[in-house]
Order: sequence, then C-alpha cells, then structure tokens
Amino acid sequence: MLLNDWLELKSGSDVRGVALEGVAGEPVNLTDEAIRGVCEAFLVWFAKKTGKTRMKIAIGHDSRLSAERISACVLGAVTESGANALFTGLSSTPSMFMLLKDGLADASVMITASHLPYNKNGLKFFTGEGGLEGRDITEILTLAAEGARLKADRKGSVERADYLSRYSENLVALVRERTGEEKPLSGKKIIVDAGNGAGGFYAEKVLKPLGADTDGSQFLEPDGRFPNHIPNPENADAMRSVSEQVKKTGADFGIIFDTDVDRAGAVDKNGEEINRNRLIALISAILLKEKPGVIVTDSVTSDGLAEFIRAHGGWHRRFRRGYKNVIDEAIRLNAAGEYAPLAIETSGHAALMENYFLDDGAYLVTRILISLALLSKQGKDISDLFSDLKEPAEAAEVRLGFTEQGKKDSKNKGLAAIEGIKQTAAQTEGLSLAPDNFEGVRINFDRARGNGWALVRMSLHEPIVPVNIESDDRGGAKMIARSLETLLSPYRADIDLSALERFLNEK
Repeated sequence: MLLNDWLELKSGSDVRGVALEGVAGEPVNLTDEAIRGVCEAFLVWFAKKTGKTRMKIAIGHDSRLSAERISACVLGAVTESGANALFTGLSSTPSMFMLLKDGLADASVMITASHLPYNKNGLKFFTGEGGLEGRDITEILTLAAEGARLKADRKGSVERADYLSRYSENLVALVRERTGEEKPLSGKKIIVDAGNGAGGFYAEKVLKPLGADTDGSQFLEPDGRFPNHIPNPENADAMRSVSEQVKKTGADFGIIFDTDVDRAGAVDKNGEEINRNRLIALISAILLKEKPGVIVTDSVTSDGLAEFIRAHGGWHRRFRRGYKNVIDEAIRLNAAGEYAPLAIETSGHAALMENYFLDDGAYLVTRILISLALLSKQGKDISDLFSDLKEPAEAAEVRLGFTEQGKKDSKNKGLAAIEGIKQTAAQTEGLSLAPDNFEGVRINFDRARGNGWALVRMSLHEPIVPVNIESDDRGGAKMIARSLETLLSPYRADIDLSALERFLNEK
C-alpha cells in the first residue's frame, strides 16, 4: 500500500473503510493487512508519545458483522508487538475510554464505524487524555505506510473482561447519588431502542436496577445487519420507530442510541422527538440551572436555540461542525477561564466537562433521567425544561453532490463555490452574512425573502455540500431554497443541484 492508500482510511479523527464485500463500487480497503498495519503503527506512536515499553491495550467492538475478523487482526497486531491485550468484546465507544480512567489499560482501540452502513467499519483510538486528533491519525497512517512496528522480545497475552457491566454500575451509582434514592425511576416506563447496535445493555444494566419498567424496549439484540432501522438519532425512520413505540406502549420516556452509543436521542411521553435543537436545549437548561456558562454547539443550530440559551443565563458559542471541533473549543474556553460545561452537536454527540468531555450518549441520557426523576416528584415533565424553546416553522437539510467534473477535485471546488456565494450574498439586497459563523457560509434572509437562514458548508467526511435551511414562516424554506439555487447556479458545472431542485418541486 502506498501512503495515499493509507491516508484514504482517515475519517476525521478515526480510521474508517469498507470492511465487507457486497456493495457495488465499494471494494474492501479495510483489509487484514491495513488493520494490522494501522494498529502496529498506533503502538509505535503511543510508545513515542509516552515512553512506555510495556503496555496493555484494551480492545472492544460494536455489533458490526466484520467485528470478529477485525478483532482478531487487532489482537494479533497488539500481542505480536509485545503488548498485552484486554479484550472486552461487545462494548460502547465511551466505555473504552472510561476503562482507561479506571486504570485497566494504557490505551484502547474501539472497532466501530458509528452509524455508517453495514459494510463499513473502523478503528477509534483512546489514550488516557481522550480520543485522538486528526493530526494524530495522519501521523499513525504515515507510520503504517513506513511499516513501523515495535520490536518485541516476547508475545503479549490476552485477557478477557466484561467492562460494560462496571461502566453501567457507575451510571447507576451516579443517578442514586444525585437523586438520593435507590430506585428513583420506580413507576416509570422507559423504553430503549438500540437499533440492534451495542446499546441494548442500557435497559437491563442501568434502567432496571433504578426501578424502571423497560417492557416494550426494542431491537436490543446486537445484529450488524441493522435489519429494523439504522441506529442513528438523526435518521427520520429511526426516530419515527422509537416515537411510535413510546405511544404504543404508553411509555413515559424513550431513548435511542447510535451503533456504538456515543450519541443519543430521546422521545417524550407524547411521542414527540427530543433531538437536535430540542436535545441541546434540554441538557443546556439542566446544566445552566446549576451554573451559568457557555454552551458550545456546531454550526447548524437554530437562532431560537441561541435565544433559549441566553434566556436561561448562558452564552451560545456556535462553532464548526464535527464533535472534536466543538469539544476542543469548549476545552479551549475553559482553559481561558470561561466556564463551558457542554460541547454538543445537533447529531447527538454531547460531551460534558464533568465527564472528561467524552461524547457519551449513555451519560447524556443518564444526566437527563436524573432530572426526569427529580421533576416527577414535583409533578412536572422533562419537556417542561425546554417548553420556551422557539422553534422554526420549517426546517430542511438538502445534501448536494458533485457532477462527474466536480468529483475530480470536490473539496477545493466546493470551497470555491462557498466563497463565491459568500461574496454574492453580502452584496444582495435582503441577505446578510451571520457574524458568528465559523464554517461555510451562513446567510440570513429578511422577512420578504424567507424570514430565516441557510448554512452551506462542506461535509467533513464525504464529497457532499450539505445545505441547512430554517424559516420562521410557512413556505419560507422554499423561498430561501430558490435564492440559494440562484446563488449556486454559477457552480452547477461542478455541484449537482438536482437535490435542491427536487426539494423545490416537492408538494
């Protein structure tokens, strides 16, 4: 493999690739050779970083079909490099960091590709300081291209452990401590939709010990084919599934996780979705009531959310898309003396300062359940905490691809188009550029032109130009979309506008 072949496996701060055959046009590139090379290079990188010559590496995986093959490759790379392995089997991504805080290993490898299709998989690395940065992954892949490997004078051992139970016990203890009760969820029906990912443990190991009735929970069994719906709180079918189940079972609360449980969404007792801006508002209200501070979010959050955060005594920092970006910004603010208790994306990635700024869907939900238990004693509902959130009349996301011509240099052509529409919008009557934007171009549209905003940006992981639109008027989203079509028209040779045209033609 050449360096460029290795670098193609980079996906933000993770390694991801095609792990299974069966999808046309997607040849397997996460091969045994690639997995072993990346893991051997990670150990070299970690040894250089820490000076450790003897180390224990924890290895876990989610429910993907390729997990067994990849686990065997990772275990082989670790032990043949002279390190000992702690194999935790089916695990959540956050648990693979928390076991480091419990002193069970020096570093960890989680085998996951989050919510990506069944044929994909990947590797996520943790040290005791947290997840790796994108530049760390580049360095590791460069080492892999060079064939870097530790010189081993012995073969390491393999130990097996169920850490997920201990992780769950810690969450149960947190709820009991904060509520002062052994079973604070008694009398509450709370269901979990794990989407056949790794999150099924939460019903049995966290909710039941706290007294909750979990009958009606669905898709708890791990199944890497994801036969019922994509395990993704951003997916409309997934959210519809858990919402319908809440209404069908008469549950007081519904929880949905992504495949590896680093993201979550929720549903209230009426079957109303609590995700995206609502989820951010809910956890913000909980944290800001305890202490005012800065809430760091990604770039696609609504103006109504910014108003909500201010009304609850906080300050909104709208930053770049990407969970590592918002986490790093929150860490930076705290280091500069500004209290920022939360870094959260509309995708459901939420990291709390009190929890090492780890994006942990199970911890997020647990924190919400503490408030649910306390509010129920006052005759209140969890949705009361964000009842004053001003929501747009319309919201839409349109994902634009590239033409055959544009695919040849999609990133640069996409960025050039964004810069071009930024300059045009700044000179167009009724349009103005948002002053607090750190990604792409965010354009405000006056009342006569849609009464809302649009964000046009480059995707972090795909050759896609996502367009997010919100309007406070019925029919406003399409007015904004028509203006965007005009703004983007000079770039249609490179950017495929058909998705935008379909949106405009929808009844």
